[in-house]
Amino acid sequence: MNKKTHWENVFATKQETEVSWYQRKPLASLQFFRDNAIDKDAKIIDVGGGDSYLIDHLLDMGYTNLYLLDISENAINRIRKRLGPKAEKVTFIVSDILDFKPEETFDVWHDRASFHFLTSAEDIVRYEQIVHQAVSENGYLFIGTFSENGPLKCSGLEITQYSEMKLQNVFKEHFETIQCFTEDHQTPFGTTQNFIFCTFKNKP
Repeated sequence: MNKKTHWENVFATKQETEVSWYQRKPLASLQFFRDNAIDKDAKIIDVGGGDSYLIDHLLDMGYTNLYLLDISENAINRIRKRLGPKAEKVTFIVSDILDFKPEETFDVWHDRASFHFLTSAEDIVRYEQIVHQAVSENGYLFIGTFSENGPLKCSGLEITQYSEMKLQNVFKEHFETIQCFTEDHQTPFGTTQNFIFCTFKNKP
């Protein structure tokens, strides 16, 4: 089963509370927008957003220039349905992140869901190249990924764990580190997953 088939199946067969990443209010992500005083008209892309609730909260906070990218069309259809008329305010992109060819630049690149699924050095380098191309001058990269105390698999797939230094090393050529911290995520199943979050800023 290839990646796209896997994720289409997940979002076709599981309810939102039946997946480990379910989070009704993504506090760490929302705090990033507050801490960095991100402008309401900033161009923001949520990568691997699936049917996460980040977009809902950003719309409620008054953000007006939102993009959501996911490999699964089923995931995007679910969030479209949930948002109702508000979905017209979001640009949806169905793409594997490694195939994404951004035609514009973003002020904020947010990823809490997809980066840790990249397990080959080649794919990780490719991801960094895409991010560098896609983030505007002085733009932000906010990334959440499994820490070295987190799980070894997610949704039945192998993942890559990160320490603060390991994550910084991926992006250090083009991004400076603003802040990193770890956080425990409580899954709907009563288990705990440890994440590391880092805020980076594009080097001038």
